Amino acid sequence: MLRLYYEENDSVEIRKVGVIGAGTMGNGIAHVLARNGYDVILCEVAQQFLDRGLATIRKNLEREVAKNRISAEDSAAAIARIHGVVDRTALAECDFVLEAATEKFDIKSEIFRDIDQICQPEIILASNTSSISITKIAALTRRPNKVIGMHFFNPVPVMKLVEVIRGLATSDETYRSTKELAEKLGKMPVEVNDAPGFVSNRVLMPLLNEAMYSVMEGVATPEAVDEVFKLGMAHPMGPLTLADFIGLDVCLDIMRVLHEGLGDPKYRPCPLLVKMVDAGWLGKKSGRGFYQY
Repeated sequence: MLRLYYEENDSVEIRKVGVIGAGTMGNGIAHVLARNGYDVILCEVAQQFLDRGLATIRKNLEREVAKNRISAEDSAAAIARIHGVVDRTALAECDFVLEAATEKFDIKSEIFRDIDQICQPEIILASNTSSISITKIAALTRRPNKVIGMHFFNPVPVMKLVEVIRGLATSDETYRSTKELAEKLGKMPVEVNDAPGFVSNRVLMPLLNEAMYSVMEGVATPEAVDEVFKLGMAHPMGPLTLADFIGLDVCLDIMRVLHEGLGDPKYRPCPLLVKMVDAGWLGKKSGRGFYQY
């Protein structure tokens, strides 16, 4: 793959990390950063979303204390390291900024244009996107060499994998710094190049999509499809339960990125998935998806 390289001599010691978005992924990333000694500025668009994210972090840290994974003192110290804001200008003091907003290009493009203006030019801007082109995001900024994908997996405090995605212009220094940050968080970074869905979702989402077709076409019930994968393929949960946990709206967004980006009809979203999202059946977060919660 062709890649452009930039000369860089300015590496930044990462001590304070900005996280944009306090939803499922954002609060999980902030949790892991703070638990590993980093100061965190957690940024949301409204106080209610910020409060919800901070409450989730507290609850999850309390669960770790209850399971004797960390001490009560460690939990309190982690909470103290997280500073919640609704004003992005606070990100100007960060040494690394990670966007974990909704999986829609229009939203991410607005964020990256804004933080490119706010943050110092030597600061790395990373995206937790699960499918959108890092090259396309980077092109919106004045620092394409400093833009990279850092795709965590849910639940972030538990899952070890981080896909580190290099865009066309991502520099070696940016990659090394991001890889080292992932390792300091106790994660296992895996380098991939920029392509729709990267590796994880390019392989996973068509599997989930085909499971949905099996239900739509009356081949089997959701319960039966999931049992086949749990008992026959040793998956910890079936594909439709997993889709509900990811969020059916997120699955649909990723399938559309794959379909548009790769141009192959095999990535066409299942009509049942589209219908369920239109109905507001988004999975666990809405109380109803392929199952009721």
